[in-house]
Amino acid sequence: MGFTRVRTNKAGKERYTALYRDQRGKVRSAGTFSGYDQAEKAWQRAEAKQELGRTADPRKGRQRFRVYVEDVWFPNHVIELRTRENYDYEITRYIMPWFGGMRMIDILPIDVREWVTHLSNECVNPPTIRYCMTVLSAIFTTALNDQVIVLHPCKGVKTPPVPKKKRTILTPEQYEVFHETLPNSRMQLLVDVDIETGLRWGEVTELRAKDFDLATRTITVSRVVIELAPKHRPQDGRFHVKHYPKDKEHRSVRVSAQTAKRIAAHIEAESLGDEDLLFSLRPEERARPRRLRVLTDPESLGFIEPENRYRHGTLSGYSAAKCRCQSCKDVYADYRARRRAAGKDSPRRPRTVNTDGHIPRSWFRDHVWKPTLKAAKLRLHARPNDLRHAHASWLLAGGADLQKVKERLGHASITTTEKYLHTLPDEDDETLDAFDKIRNRSRNTEVSRATG
Repeated sequence: MGFTRVRTNKAGKERYTALYRDQRGKVRSAGTFSGYDQAEKAWQRAEAKQELGRTADPRKGRQRFRVYVEDVWFPNHVIELRTRENYDYEITRYIMPWFGGMRMIDILPIDVREWVTHLSNECVNPPTIRYCMTVLSAIFTTALNDQVIVLHPCKGVKTPPVPKKKRTILTPEQYEVFHETLPNSRMQLLVDVDIETGLRWGEVTELRAKDFDLATRTITVSRVVIELAPKHRPQDGRFHVKHYPKDKEHRSVRVSAQTAKRIAAHIEAESLGDEDLLFSLRPEERARPRRLRVLTDPESLGFIEPENRYRHGTLSGYSAAKCRCQSCKDVYADYRARRRAAGKDSPRRPRTVNTDGHIPRSWFRDHVWKPTLKAAKLRLHARPNDLRHAHASWLLAGGADLQKVKERLGHASITTTEKYLHTLPDEDDETLDAFDKIRNRSRNTEVSRATG
């Protein structure tokens, strides 16, 4: 049973605090109010809400989808931080605008089918629709277990098919060209360690000197680092270190003698301690270069509608006409930059990469990976994660045991490892040779008859 407590503030006015007991008997506050009646209603609402979540009350199904997800499901759903970030984006972007105002008990399979059709008509790609369906199904599964609903609306609802795309696998020849084009020996060592061990990006960038054992030439994978958006970051900032890999099992990966010597030499040259990152972003690499803007001649851009007084790509177009096209924003940004450089405005501090020493995935992709692919003139769409794919494919093409490859990569299922079988471009050569052997059999017979 709740109650109201009266107290007097410093100004001598009476304030009323609404109190109630939770399921464990602990006294909790439902707020402080200026009137007694307001406080009484507040603790009564808090108790009713508490009972609504505990008993098989039909009113639970009448709560709105938005209220259930934001107040009950999402805060208490145990998921990884990176997964929580992805879930939050998909819910906000695709799910909540459609279902947010609906009552939980009113959502039926037909509503989910209409939602899927709506996403398809909005040109949302099939993988995104399938992922959104996974999130939505998880919400309704929990609601079903909580006795909020009696029917799972996602059961039997199909999403557009997602075609399986062929993996991009770097061949050894392509890798050699790529490796030689990398900007420095430190990045060459990072890429060599990645492709020789098959570690995930968060695993290889979290490696520390203590994880390498020169005597046995092994690298112990016991942690992974993830990057999070500001909304979902814990107190330790942009990078969050989990003390277990993705499969939640520590593993050891052995490297070649040559690579082991290079790692040991790198640790000695950099004077790395046991807790220091094996590969880190140096201070001189953290500065962000000034963006180069190509300003377009305003005479070629035309006037801003509807005034027809100001042109695009001019300061007056940005300030007076309030135009925010890219040409107007570029000319205004250039104007501000020139004023700061001349000391007329408060100069900004140089922009730097937000990092605690870990190499951000985006920095590596934009400053190392893409420029190297372009300089090496490799006409293929490859990502840093494709080094891991190449590692698995090369091992299996070389005759390595499937189970050993699974353990080395840290796959939870051997089915995942099997996907790398016969993925190199030249894997079909034996099949073509067999085809040519049968195809040319008649020609060989005619030649032997003619010579016989």
